[in-house]
Amino acid sequence: MLFDTHLLSLSIWLPIIGGILVLVLGGDHNANRIRWTALAVAIVELLLTIPLFTRFDKTTAAMQFQEKYEWISEFSINYHLGIDGIAMPFILLTSFLTVIVVISAWQVIEKRVAQYMAAFLIMEGLMIGVFSALDAILFYFFWEGMLIPMFLIIGIWGGANRIYASIKFFLYTLLGSLLMLVAFLYLYYQADHSFNILDYHDIKLDLTTQKLLFFAFFAAFAVKVPMWPVHTWLPDAHVEAPTGGSVILAAIMLKMGGYGFLRFNLPIVPDASHALSGFIITLSLIAVVYIALVALVQSDMKKLIAYSSISHMGFVTLGFFVFNAQGIEGGLVQMISHGFISGALFLCVGVMYDRLHSRQIGDYGGVVHSMPVFAAFMMLFAMANSGLPGTSGFVGEFLVILGAFQANFWFALLAGLTLIFSAAYTLWMYKRVIFGKLANKKVASLSDVNAREIIFLSLLAVFVLGVGVWPLPLLEVMHASVDNLLTQVSISKLPMP
Repeated sequence: MLFDTHLLSLSIWLPIIGGILVLVLGGDHNANRIRWTALAVAIVELLLTIPLFTRFDKTTAAMQFQEKYEWISEFSINYHLGIDGIAMPFILLTSFLTVIVVISAWQVIEKRVAQYMAAFLIMEGLMIGVFSALDAILFYFFWEGMLIPMFLIIGIWGGANRIYASIKFFLYTLLGSLLMLVAFLYLYYQADHSFNILDYHDIKLDLTTQKLLFFAFFAAFAVKVPMWPVHTWLPDAHVEAPTGGSVILAAIMLKMGGYGFLRFNLPIVPDASHALSGFIITLSLIAVVYIALVALVQSDMKKLIAYSSISHMGFVTLGFFVFNAQGIEGGLVQMISHGFISGALFLCVGVMYDRLHSRQIGDYGGVVHSMPVFAAFMMLFAMANSGLPGTSGFVGEFLVILGAFQANFWFALLAGLTLIFSAAYTLWMYKRVIFGKLANKKVASLSDVNAREIIFLSLLAVFVLGVGVWPLPLLEVMHASVDNLLTQVSISKLPMP
């Protein structure tokens, strides 16, 4: 069908064009029109991406909805798009959370509304481009392009130290990506002048070269995850970013690092991936344990959730590098789940911040007395972040632990500590903020969630519970692609002696 053959392009360019339209609508005197236009674009985009799921063939690992056109023919650079069962769920997550972010900012952003909404819509299209690109230069274009809207979001609508945080975010992610570009250029010549990512799967490379390429990709993806010790930009970015920026940063952008490992490191340099798996697993377990302990001592709620994200993403990279289906599928489910849960927790902090203008745990206490409905929502998301069975947080963690157990008992034991630590820092934060006596008159005067806030918290709650109770549709989509990836990882790409 004609619609299917251009579905990915429509998904990429509709929000970008919509973002430009929002900018054209003008200044803050048209704020309501801008908000409704941005919401309409985001909803249409969500509806447009749903067929990627409903028309997806779950029985094949082949790239689907492919589009390929010449872009810069002199260098064999093509506009080449396509998705498999690994990429597709992230596109739906991106389009869904953009709708949530637009709704959440409805009454909160009062200045430069058009620029704020446009930044998120344009960034949505660029992020979907990252998950869809099958040409290395096109991938790099989207990968770097999405940094600009987030840089502006933090730098313009962020907190007191927003300039420092935005520049630190931009420099970390940009510098890491430059080595990835060098790797693409090397592979271009090795693949007979091709930037087609799929062509790189057939290249035979010696182990030293594979290791160099592995670290070139690692520089880009480890920063984005972010893995310990290149994680220091994330807490600053989260603390200073507006609520919507924190949601997209934690729920989507961090996942691109994990996606990059699966799209590039494992299938292109499998021998190096096996040889260096112990290195990655060590860094992952440090993140799971050490960063969780760092989260435990935080006094700022956003910083606590930011460190929680680093710990949970360590769990994800552990699952990827134990090289079995349970580990990789568990890591993927964990990334999708974490998108819902971390986004919900940042929105919960945003709800309280909009009322009290403080993120400090010590400024709260007894919130349940004045905001009982909100307390119920936050309890669900706190439990999900702790890995409670019946929520999406449990499914991915259980599968990763199962996969780690097959690889090494001690990996599984250390990984299992994340369930204890995440429960400790999340529920202790919840107890101090929500329960107890009323801390002060300001907390006593807080108003409970309004209809707009109930809408976006309810939507997130539905998915947190839905994936937790019935994860099969999500697992079925990715199963064939994960099996194919494991086949690629198990085949040596070393040249014949």
